[in-house]
Amino acid sequence: MYGYHEMSKLPLSGHSSFFMSHYIVVAPRRGTGLNILVHHDQGNHASKMRMLLLFFLATVVVSSSQGSDLGLSYHIHLLRPQSGNKVPGLSCLSWRLGVETRNIIGWTTVPKECEGYVGHYMLGYQYREDSKVVTNQAIVYAQSLKLKGDGKDLWVFDIDETTLSNLPYYAEHGFGMTMGRADLNPSSPNKRKVQPYNSTLFNQWVITAKAPALPESMKLYKTLLSLGIKVVFLTGRSEEQRTVTTNNLNHVGFHTWEKLILKASSYKGKTAVEYKSTERKKLEKNGYRIIGNIGDQWSDLMGTPTGNRTFKLPDPMYYIT
Repeated sequence: MYGYHEMSKLPLSGHSSFFMSHYIVVAPRRGTGLNILVHHDQGNHASKMRMLLLFFLATVVVSSSQGSDLGLSYHIHLLRPQSGNKVPGLSCLSWRLGVETRNIIGWTTVPKECEGYVGHYMLGYQYREDSKVVTNQAIVYAQSLKLKGDGKDLWVFDIDETTLSNLPYYAEHGFGMTMGRADLNPSSPNKRKVQPYNSTLFNQWVITAKAPALPESMKLYKTLLSLGIKVVFLTGRSEEQRTVTTNNLNHVGFHTWEKLILKASSYKGKTAVEYKSTERKKLEKNGYRIIGNIGDQWSDLMGTPTGNRTFKLPDPMYYIT
């Protein structure tokens, strides 16, 4: 049995957390039982909450036995998330909404007040649920299409934070800032100054070719292939990173694609919108029909042509023009 303050030390692997008022329930791996931590309360309120808790636990047990998706079925990174969704004087949830809807643009770092919130969001369940909503809608759309079957129907995938997840890197180097995994708590005395993305450190991570697949995008990818839709990867990674990117994609299960397009040196100084628009135009000139386009940045989905329909995955960690 863990103490109340020891909860933050529990690893994400094998545990799901459920918070109800003054009660904390830790549900370990199936078949290992349940631990209940009770933060003392008084009077009838405590009795009522105990009854509610028992009902809740029964629901959890039944759901678990039926294969419920209450927990992560596929860990991108094994770091325990915390709530972190309230910051005095600033609604970080609203800031994230502004970013995802492109009402907040041109930012270079996550607001200092939101550094902990963004980290917990990316490592928690909500990021995965948000991604699942996007890819599920993409699947519904793809399955509704009447394809010509001539091999010219394409779906464009971005790579970073769309096909491959760099959460292991960001967990070490900060979620839109320089703080590491020990500094996710905004009140931490070890919290460091927020700084922009470091391309040198990120490229060193890319070279390792260890980025895991984003599971929701993998499901979309497999569905598209089964429908006869060809996949093109269009990434802002440089042409020099072709081999490591190919190896990384193959290693995590992306084995088939029509084209892997990386950024050539001729695009130096060009924005992502200019680069990706130009490459999509080339695809269409070669007779392909871009029926879908998915990315984590608005710059993946802007310009002309964009494709018949676009899908935006969540990413409040960085902004690319």
